[in-house]
Amino acid sequence: MTDTSNAPMFEIENLHASIEDKEILKGVDLTINAGEVHAIMGPNGSGKSTLANVLAGNPAYEVTEGSARFFGEDILELAPEERAHLGIFLAFQYPTVIPGVSMANFLRMAVTNTRKARAAASGDDRPAFTPREFRRLMREKMQLLHMDDSFATRYLNEGFSGGEKKRAEILQLALLEPTLAILDETDSGLDIDALRVVSNGVNKLAHDKMGTLLITHYQRLLNYIKPDYVHIMMGGRIVQSGGPELALELESQGYEKLRANFAVA
Repeated sequence: MTDTSNAPMFEIENLHASIEDKEILKGVDLTINAGEVHAIMGPNGSGKSTLANVLAGNPAYEVTEGSARFFGEDILELAPEERAHLGIFLAFQYPTVIPGVSMANFLRMAVTNTRKARAAASGDDRPAFTPREFRRLMREKMQLLHMDDSFATRYLNEGFSGGEKKRAEILQLALLEPTLAILDETDSGLDIDALRVVSNGVNKLAHDKMGTLLITHYQRLLNYIKPDYVHIMMGGRIVQSGGPELALELESQGYEKLRANFAVA
């Protein structure tokens, strides 16, 4: 077995990826350690959501170069469900609607399968949740996100408002308990009240063993979820990194100065 005791929790190195023969990621480097919150900001088309999809294992994207290592193990050859079982979670920018499948049934299957995989990997023979145990756990997490109990019986994302869809994603985060949470434009389509509820939920779920990667266009999300590091992505790569003050600088100056400084089209 490879010794990963000194490896960063998550390390992306020189990552290149394409879709339909068009290169989108052009050499991304990023390291995330446990307990850290990283935010990636950038204009439309800079590669932010592509990065999230590549890390989650979306088969539409082809990785052409580089690596993404989770506790020292390169995950790029793993299937999406294998990555999820390791503890990598993606909250989608545009969550999928699945008519006929209730939130409760979907979440119970996801949590049960993930728990079984982790138990098998660790040699732990914990039994699966009983339906009663899972209902109790789900109600506890729903209260955390100020979600009505009736939410559990609705079909997955069908007829959901933008805020409800994003709360459903954060409910999955709460139940799956990942080690790396990737939140792809979680603030998209949210009004101020919904943004506050979702952000408070993320903050309550954060802990010193979980790393978080926030992908966003706007500073407003970072008013609620405080990042340790902010990275600016343009032209398929990270061109600048800094502390939370970098987001404020970007908000006031926009991207034009950066485009000139880094010769990004």
